[in-house]
Amino acid sequence: MKPVLIIRTGRAPAPIRARHGDFPHWFRLGAQLSRERVCIVDVEAGETLPAPGDVAGALITGSAAMVTERAPWSERTAGWIRDAMDAELPMFGVCYGHQLMSHALGGRVDYLPGGREIGTVAIDMLDSATNDPLAGRLPAQFRAHATHEQSVLEVPRGATVLARSERDPHHLLRYGPNAMSAQFHPEFNADVMRAYIDRKHHDMRREGFDPHHAFRQVAPTPLARRLFRQFSRHHGLASY
Repeated sequence: MKPVLIIRTGRAPAPIRARHGDFPHWFRLGAQLSRERVCIVDVEAGETLPAPGDVAGALITGSAAMVTERAPWSERTAGWIRDAMDAELPMFGVCYGHQLMSHALGGRVDYLPGGREIGTVAIDMLDSATNDPLAGRLPAQFRAHATHEQSVLEVPRGATVLARSERDPHHLLRYGPNAMSAQFHPEFNADVMRAYIDRKHHDMRREGFDPHHAFRQVAPTPLARRLFRQFSRHHGLASY
């Protein structure tokens, strides 16, 4: 059985890692993958990705890096994403992974107008999601955790926008029958979201946001997490 690839594009901040774990662990649990099924490649550290044909699917993590920096490791990964799309590999990108997939496929990424989006936010489904095999199962509105400064400002040609928030019009995208990405974090739980707000409270105040209000608004996001799990099951990746 081919492994499921987790493409690690960064690390959670050290205090959060120490208490809650890190991206690959959250992704593995969220997608219901056994440890034995997972292959983790740290592209930010320069590790080499396997050929798309050697894996069953790929999940692309978030990062503190910015897609607009065009770091060599990031651009190499963008090239790999294009090859994986040609091979029709199941892929799901989150946050940085979402932005990198869009960038790789011809979209435009830059800073979100009005500053960062952080906290538990309302995600509104669009009419375009009605017949989507996964997003079509979601209600008209659900909650999801988010923390990002950059966003997909222009989607790639041929991509379908499935959902938005009040701040970000491109929160969930489909690129083809096997590839999706989300700006929100389906792998986060409420404790992780609160930890990010705690860490970013000075930046939030400087940008005119109330971190205490955002902290109080944090809530469970079972439907966002379910989407991640359903993607994994739909493509035969889930182990349990």
